[in-house]
Amino acid sequence: MNDTNQRKIVIFDTTLRDGEQSPGASMNLAEKMEVAHALVELGVDVIEAGFPIASPGDFQSVCEIARAVRGAVICGLARCRNADIDRAWEAVKDAQRPRIHVFLATSAIHREHKLKMDKDEIVRRAVDGVKRAAGYCSDIEFSPEDAARTETDFLCEVVQAAIDAGATTVNIPDTVGYATPMQMKSVIEMLRRRVPNICRAVISVHCHNDLGLAVANSLAAVQAGAGQVECTINGIGERAGNCSLEEIVMALRTRGDYYHANTKINSRRLVPTSRMVAGITGIQVQRNKAVVGQNAFAHEAGIHQDGMLKERTTYEIMRPEDVGFAMTDLVLGKHSGRAALADRAKALGYELTGEQLDVVFADFKVLADKKKDVYDGDIASLIEQQIHAVAEQWTLQSYRVTSGTGLIPEISLTLRHGDKEHNTKMASGDGPIDAVLLAIEEITGINVDCKDFNVHSVTVGQDAQGEVRVQVEYGGRLYRGRGISTDSIEASAKAFLNAINRIAAVSRPSGGIGRRSGFKIP
Repeated sequence: MNDTNQRKIVIFDTTLRDGEQSPGASMNLAEKMEVAHALVELGVDVIEAGFPIASPGDFQSVCEIARAVRGAVICGLARCRNADIDRAWEAVKDAQRPRIHVFLATSAIHREHKLKMDKDEIVRRAVDGVKRAAGYCSDIEFSPEDAARTETDFLCEVVQAAIDAGATTVNIPDTVGYATPMQMKSVIEMLRRRVPNICRAVISVHCHNDLGLAVANSLAAVQAGAGQVECTINGIGERAGNCSLEEIVMALRTRGDYYHANTKINSRRLVPTSRMVAGITGIQVQRNKAVVGQNAFAHEAGIHQDGMLKERTTYEIMRPEDVGFAMTDLVLGKHSGRAALADRAKALGYELTGEQLDVVFADFKVLADKKKDVYDGDIASLIEQQIHAVAEQWTLQSYRVTSGTGLIPEISLTLRHGDKEHNTKMASGDGPIDAVLLAIEEITGINVDCKDFNVHSVTVGQDAQGEVRVQVEYGGRLYRGRGISTDSIEASAKAFLNAINRIAAVSRPSGGIGRRSGFKIP
């Protein structure tokens, strides 16, 4: 179908606000800026940059994004409270196109148990909040929180009042993932039918995935006339997450014949953006994740493979290259040059500086000596490791560990700190990885509590690289670490040191040999 005959759906990305609320997914300012610029490259219409009143850090990040990022509306979230709204405006005022997003719960359960307000007070607060925001800028979004569980008559009343007060977008959130597609469709149709001023605002939806229906509910809303979908990269967010941006975008594109709607998203940036957000947040994408998962375009069944060889469309409804996967996977070996690596990196969606390319190329040569074949996944991991590198105060020089069934591991470890090497020999732990990590604690004097430890294969085969991700707690804060190697124990040591270096970058822990914390792999 010709694009001119399709409705344009606004993509409102809340990865930096709702997505960051995923446990362990918090980002620093530099990481948020990187994500924001990537979202612009992706073609996102609106970026919800944060909740400015939540913390000084959130306020600063929204301010910096508003000042530096061009090409998308920059939005700040606020409750229907004067202080929230004033703070949100202060944060987004320097944006090329600022938006204030105000919200207030409307469902009976929220009115009674959270807000202790009656319906009249809710309407008054909503109107006052929208009016105050509209005094600052013309782009105002209002969300009746928990709209999916709000009585329909009252929902219509609140939405109408908010539009009269100046709301230009009204968002209908399924805050707890309770709705079903038919219900969401009927709610949007009801608002379009019963709210007399609804034509003055864009109808939006914000669906959570508690029942696995976030994308389905969002599609049902679009079918009913919604013009904006709120979503996140990889579907990250509180609890079970949000509507997945890549899934909603490709569903609308692939089934344009049915929904008669599309977006301006550059779909070839979906996989690179997905990988970047996964690398920054430490939340790995499941292999069978739709659109961007490692298996999304894999065909193993003989019948499928036979069909694919005869005609691709027998078993593929999308082309892998259209979402950012490379046409081929096996690309480079130890004889490949710097130019070939740079070309492959660009094909995978990465723009490397000369300095970054030098480091990645050096790492690539080391890897190519260990592996016969280097796959796209290997190259992406090397690049991600460099892009998200942290200043290395501590580096791994060497290790040797002996271990066996029923034996306490014996470990000899050498780390470098500046120009000095530090060594330890000890017998401790309940396995070789535990022993290595305890030895690192012994040398660095930084004792942490491990909250998560995950290891997976980057590609395939016996010589595949292992990628280890850890999350540790130190001083009441969570820190992530990541390491890759064909040696899983070495990858574990690198991941743990990566987290230690992040701690060292923002802390001044006591020097010297530290007390061992009894670190255990969960």
